[in-house]
Amino acid sequence: LFYMLYLTNVKHVLCFQRVALLVASDIDALCACKILQALFHCDQVQYTLVPVTGWQDLGTAFLEHKEQFRYFVLINCGANVDLLEMLQPDDDSVFFICDTHRPVDVVNVYNETQIKLLIKQDDDLGVPPYDDIFRDEDDEEGGDSGNESDEGSEPSGKRRRFDEGAVERRIERQRAKREWEARRREILFDYEQYEYHGTSASMMFFELAWVLTKDTKDMLWWAVIGLTDQWVHDKITHMKYVTDIATMQRHVSRHNHRNEDEENSLSIDCMRISFEYDLRLTLYQHWSLYESICNSCYTSCNFKLWTLNGQKKLQEFLADMGLPLKQVRQKFNSMDMSIKENLRDVIEESSNKYGLKDIRIQTFGVHFGFKNRFLASDMVHATAALLESTEKDESDSDNFIKALDSLSRSNLERLHSGIELAKRKLMAIQQTVASCICTNLILSQGPFLYCYLMEGTPDVKLFSKPIALTLLCKYLLKAFVHSTRNKRCKLLPLIMAAPKDVEKGTVIVVGIPPESETSDKKNFFGRAFEKAAESTSSRTLHDNFDTSIIELKTDDRSKFLDALITLLS
Repeated sequence: LFYMLYLTNVKHVLCFQRVALLVASDIDALCACKILQALFHCDQVQYTLVPVTGWQDLGTAFLEHKEQFRYFVLINCGANVDLLEMLQPDDDSVFFICDTHRPVDVVNVYNETQIKLLIKQDDDLGVPPYDDIFRDEDDEEGGDSGNESDEGSEPSGKRRRFDEGAVERRIERQRAKREWEARRREILFDYEQYEYHGTSASMMFFELAWVLTKDTKDMLWWAVIGLTDQWVHDKITHMKYVTDIATMQRHVSRHNHRNEDEENSLSIDCMRISFEYDLRLTLYQHWSLYESICNSCYTSCNFKLWTLNGQKKLQEFLADMGLPLKQVRQKFNSMDMSIKENLRDVIEESSNKYGLKDIRIQTFGVHFGFKNRFLASDMVHATAALLESTEKDESDSDNFIKALDSLSRSNLERLHSGIELAKRKLMAIQQTVASCICTNLILSQGPFLYCYLMEGTPDVKLFSKPIALTLLCKYLLKAFVHSTRNKRCKLLPLIMAAPKDVEKGTVIVVGIPPESETSDKKNFFGRAFEKAAESTSSRTLHDNFDTSIIELKTDDRSKFLDALITLLS
């Protein structure tokens, strides 16, 4: 089932040893962490949980824990750099890495003694063959080293010819080595030039729990949320999402079949997961239908709600559905039952008339007890809002623990507070998108589009965080593609920058690939950012586990952008 599996020997190692668990700050990583914590709890494994926000954090965490721990589990971090080169660990340190970031560094792939990768076999890594990228020292030295010291009484002419042969062979070896090195650079460039994502870490750990026959409904729900995080934040292709949804659907059916008796006697603390063909209306069950339509990327972009025409079209759409405005504008929970029962079908019928042919999406929902129903995407938005909360000046670690808590069904109060934060975040995103488009803040720079959020822009603090800025960037590009008449601009990628730390004079910069339904979601900005910074000596910090997200000194913005334009033209 797995390319490298931590099943037998690894499981025994983990059962008797303390483990340092280093977890990245993204929703899939949090869900994978919950599953692994549950597995550790089953086997009574002692562990220390350390949240890490970037490479510097990871390095610091390792230094702080390397004396006490021999085993390190890294979730959604560590795969896409030469980890041993970066951390310089002792020879007896072992790293178990479950990371969706691709491409995986070739040294991590081929070092099986200290690096253990957890990767699905059908995740095609496209790793170059060992002999194409690594050369043994012996091969390079060649076989003529002893010839020069041969003693003998051959005539000097013959001896000179012998030497000439040795020289020629050495020259030939050096030429072959240069060719091999040039070919190696080419192979590695092709392999490393694009960043993309593999199977979600939470799905990997769930399938591991399943193989160990220790999977539970809670673990299954966390795996569903992890997969949905990849869809919400546009990390995987539609085909990959549909394929993985089908895998999760089989597990859901298995669990529901196994627990049929429990299903028939609903109790206040029961949990029921169901496959849904639900609406692409964000948080609609926790909002009013009207606010959800206005603040969902799919409907907002298709109606172009930042225009008067778009607003008019929305009113016509609501009228076509035959829903009273009073019902549409009140909380979903307060709507008449007769309306709620057929709502999805009614919306789908009208959506088809208005060109919203994909208004429904394959997903999962959960019931906790009698009242509480959530879609997987509700959980993603709520947890992300808690993880990057800027409401109070709390540390990243505090936000991490709150976000982790919100995933437990025993902590619904925390989840509901996350949903309220998520609503504010989505409204801020839509208002910023409308403002950027109406004031023409998106500029074509030749090979890419560029948008800069000025200090003083409403909610600008919210967009100093990577997940929030990336989501804004993706929403903005979709909206721009729907609004522009310039066919060339529709095909361009987008770079977005926002103030990060005003006192330090830094901005956060995100680059995303062009908007397209058939996009392979591969991102070339990570490499481009590195080269542009290098060629201009721009003061950048490449600390995020996603290489397409960096920090940049505000003063260096112009020369950095100029270098990018030259590089990508």
